[in-house]
Amino acid sequence: MGGNRQYKDTVFTDLFYSDQDAERNLLSLYNALYGTDFKDEGAVEKVRLDDVIFMKMKNDLAAVIGGKRLFLCEHQSTINKNMPLRMLMYAGREYEKLIKTELRYHKKLELIPTPQFVTFYNGSAPYPLESELRLTDAFKDKEADKELELKVKVININAGSGHRILESCEVLREYSEFIGITRERFKEDPEHGIMDAVRECIRKDILREYLSRRGEEVVGYFTDEYDYDLDVKIQAEELAEDMAKEMAENMAKDMAENMAKSMAQGIAQNMAKDMAKDMAQNMARESEARLLRLNGILIDEGRYDDLKRITTDSAFREKLMKEYAL
Repeated sequence: MGGNRQYKDTVFTDLFYSDQDAERNLLSLYNALYGTDFKDEGAVEKVRLDDVIFMKMKNDLAAVIGGKRLFLCEHQSTINKNMPLRMLMYAGREYEKLIKTELRYHKKLELIPTPQFVTFYNGSAPYPLESELRLTDAFKDKEADKELELKVKVININAGSGHRILESCEVLREYSEFIGITRERFKEDPEHGIMDAVRECIRKDILREYLSRRGEEVVGYFTDEYDYDLDVKIQAEELAEDMAKEMAENMAKDMAENMAKSMAQGIAQNMAKDMAKDMAQNMARESEARLLRLNGILIDEGRYDDLKRITTDSAFREKLMKEYAL
């Protein structure tokens, strides 16, 4: 699989950015988020980055609201702690687009839209109702003066999460309900589940008008998304199994040799090796099972860097084992 995923729209970006009603939906979302009362769809100026012009850099939602605010929004099923850095890069590119080159060199202060950064989370792993990611958390020197900060608000929009925004933004609430139903139907029937979810939501008056118009496209969005996520997960699981097997074999070999040496004083060398080997294999099987359980947890939580790290950092591996009571 290539290092860069080709950008594809999702149901979220279509609903709030590309669809014929996207401006209305986006204003509803923005008003619910910031307590504003924008009604004129002309207040929305779409400014999402073009991944062709900006070297594969493309964000989910980007709009200047009311001519004064730059709203940058991402939607994720796995929280990326590097989101403040990504938002910083997005914002820089956005201002590069919005502010003409010659104006940047004027002596007069050039006013720019005030940036606002939000990530909506709807993954299956538990996550707080709301959190904040800060750019300064990534700084290497914690003692130096922090002269640049960027904060990203993260909001859990899973159906049933109870966040107030789901009450004040109807289209976001219905989107979250649709995602929940789609997950369940997909688990029951991966081949037809997404279309079944579309039909069910239309019957239940969940995004009825949108899904009636865009049902086929929605199925396509989800197919692309699930295929990609499944591809990543399968590769990670295969890597985890290979790593666990190799580590268990190495542990069994080392333990057999060490135990054989200590037991050789009292019993015959061959018997010691056989007994040590049996004991080591049993322990290795237990270790492999624990590693597989840990790998599964890290995969479900999207912690792929930690998945690689546990292969070489035994102290970190044991720390995670204790953390997850394995």
